[in-house]
Amino acid sequence: MSRLICRFIVLGPVQTNCYFLYREDTKECVIVDPADEPERICEFLEKNDLTPVAMLITHGHFDHILAVEPLRSKYGIPVYAAEAERETLKDKAINLSTQMGTTLSLEADNWLNDGEELELLGQTMRCILTPGHTVGGMCYYFPKACILFSGDTLFQESVGRTDFPGGSMSRLIQSIREKLFVLPDAVQVYPGHGLMTSIKTEKMFNPFAVE
Repeated sequence: MSRLICRFIVLGPVQTNCYFLYREDTKECVIVDPADEPERICEFLEKNDLTPVAMLITHGHFDHILAVEPLRSKYGIPVYAAEAERETLKDKAINLSTQMGTTLSLEADNWLNDGEELELLGQTMRCILTPGHTVGGMCYYFPKACILFSGDTLFQESVGRTDFPGGSMSRLIQSIREKLFVLPDAVQVYPGHGLMTSIKTEKMFNPFAVE
């Protein structure tokens, strides 16, 4: 089985991580949270000879989806997001794009539910619904690669904000403790902002989520 490699670039007005998860052999690539600056994303793909096959959206806030439509148009690849995040993605007030002086409304090609599994890049990916930052925040877990994309649910020794529409600190902490902290300690966590961490590190040192 081909190894999966994860790289990222930081994009947009609030320094959002855009991830490129790809197979070492075929160079097929999944883009996680195409945050902004589609020309930079395209440049990264071309420079590294990557072929995009899908986009995964962790949640609907504008800073994670600004480049979706240009990339979907250019490459003709499907967009995946949580069914519970439909309204956030569609409503410009909820996805906060109006605060940036623009109107952003997005429809996914495929709507996902909690616990659903997909075959991507030759491996099984599990969808983990983690409401709290938004109502339909979704984490994407690749068990064989030991990789979790946590969006704005779990950060390095921190958690996502809950003062936006649909946010709830109690639900966020519940999501982290009951759905993420049950994963193996060795799982590497790739958050929507900031540095990579691990489940083990967060179970030990996260001041918000440690009981």
